[in-house]
Amino acid sequence: MITAPPHDIAAYRVSFFFGPEPVEGKGDVEACVFNVKKRSWKAGIQVTVEINNRQLSALGQTIRLADRLAKCLVTVEPQEWSDYQGRSRDVFVQAVCRRKLDLQLLPGLAQNSQRILAEELTVELDREVSNHPEQLISYILDELGLVP
Repeated sequence: MITAPPHDIAAYRVSFFFGPEPVEGKGDVEACVFNVKKRSWKAGIQVTVEINNRQLSALGQTIRLADRLAKCLVTVEPQEWSDYQGRSRDVFVQAVCRRKLDLQLLPGLAQNSQRILAEELTVELDREVSNHPEQLISYILDELGLVP
């Protein structure tokens, strides 16, 4: 079987638009929206990336997010902890959704706005996060302005 070569993710310019937001009609699913533009396209598209809360919880445990945050929050004033913890969840969801979008970009993306459903790419996302947990942790800590 011949497979198409993976596309170069660097050919896409991706910017976070908004989220996470609950997905209507799916109580356990959240979504983030990204603007995506390929260099050869005249205009960009919007891609909505859904993620299931069960998968988010499992990925958080895989990368030991709570433990890593607790270690970093030692340097933060106790009255600011709840702000960091609340913000860290949003940043974590955004980072996981972005990683899922990157997985979708590998085979290429059609130039039309689309939605990556929560049940898509679950195995690939689990494997990617398990293989590269530090990338996710580093991004989250950097976004929060925390030192690892």
